[in-house]
Order: sequence, then structure tokens, then C-alpha cells
Amino acid sequence: MRDIRNYIRQPLAVPALITLDERLVHHLLRVLRAESGDKIVLFNGDGFDYVAELVRERKDVLSAQILERRPGIAESSLKLHLAQGICRGEKMDWVVQKATELGVATLTPMTTERSEVRLHGERETRRVEHWRQIALSACEQSGRSRLPQVESPLTLAQWAAQAQSTGSLRLILDPRASQSMVDLSPHAEFAVAIGPEGGFSPAERDLLARSGAIGVRLGPRILRTETAGMAALAILQALHGDLA
Repeated sequence: MRDIRNYIRQPLAVPALITLDERLVHHLLRVLRAESGDKIVLFNGDGFDYVAELVRERKDVLSAQILERRPGIAESSLKLHLAQGICRGEKMDWVVQKATELGVATLTPMTTERSEVRLHGERETRRVEHWRQIALSACEQSGRSRLPQVESPLTLAQWAAQAQSTGSLRLILDPRASQSMVDLSPHAEFAVAIGPEGGFSPAERDLLARSGAIGVRLGPRILRTETAGMAALAILQALHGDLA
């Protein structure tokens, strides 16, 4: 079977015949040069992969005959939440893509005191939709069968208040902390808060500490904002998740 995975916003079931939308038809026919009879994998975020065979009914009409449903194997049992201070340009796109590949369940863009990027109104709506599309594409590439939840931006105070109501162990990276990430006890759910390019202000660190966030060391080096969260997610997956 060709290694082609595509997300589709439709209910999927065996042995349904699904008419594919124009975007997907263009991608399969024009980009991937797929042909009638080729096998592909479809997923709609329900946790399963659906093996299908392409059926070309007319020139630009392509359907998929669902042949098999199988459980997705790329989802982590460890629930990871990344709260990322919004960073500039393509850095945020990179964070969303790589966090998805590392198995993050929820990603919350945060506005902080030192944030250089401020999003409002239509611009915010467009950026969030853009990030969700990046996460979707990363799921197609990495084999994930569930889409991570990419939330609308929150202020740090809003996120801290919201996170207190969850069962997650909340972490903030601090090179002066007394414990490292390897000292953490096993937990089913972790939330990691990462500051923007300028880091968190002292007042924000105090707010996070008062909300229950634990400071942990990541190592002796100061990492860039787009690197720190990925390193933290990878370490947590290696210690407590599916990279162990």
C-alpha cells in the first residue's frame, strides 16, 4: 500500500463509498499522481485509520471505498499540554508542527508581558486557523489519528486560572530550580508553560508559582523559545510516555 495518509472531515465506516472533496482530489491526482485502484489511508480524528481504495468515477471525481478500520497506533497515552508564548514569524508555525509530531494533545498560544506578537480580531482568527492546518498536516505526516486541540490565544493569567482546574502537573522551566525533569514522579498529564523570546517576567513567574506550577531545570544551557518546549515534550515522552 502506498504511504498516503489524508485527513477528511466526514464520517468514515466500512464499507462506505466516500466522495472526496475538491482539495483532496487535487492533492491526490495532481500532486501525488494517484490512480484508480491505489490504496490510501484516511482519518477523521476519531482515533482510527481507514484503509481505502481509490475509485475514479470521472475525470475530476474521485471516491474512496473504505476497506478496513484499524486503531491508530501513534497516539501517546501521556497527555501533554503545551502553553507557548506566541513567538515571531515562522517560529510559531515550527512549534505547532513539531509539538504535534511529539504527540501533544493540547496547544495553547499565550500572550505575555514580553510578547512581541499581539493578535486581535480577524488576524487572530486567521492565525489560529493557520496553526490548526499545520497541526493537521503534521498528523498526516506523522501517522497520528487524532488532531491536537489548538486553542485560541489566552493571556498567561487566563491560562494559569484555566490550568488549575485540570488534573495536570504544571511545569515552568527554570535554570535555578532545585529539581530537574528527571526528578519528576510519573504522572498521566503534564502541562508545560514556555515564555516568548524575552521569557517570562518576574511577576509572571510568581503568578505561575502561586497557581501551582513547579519550576524544573532542563539543563545548563539557555534554550530559545522554539527549542525549549520541544525539548521538554521529548524528555517527558522519554521518561513517562511512548518514547521510553
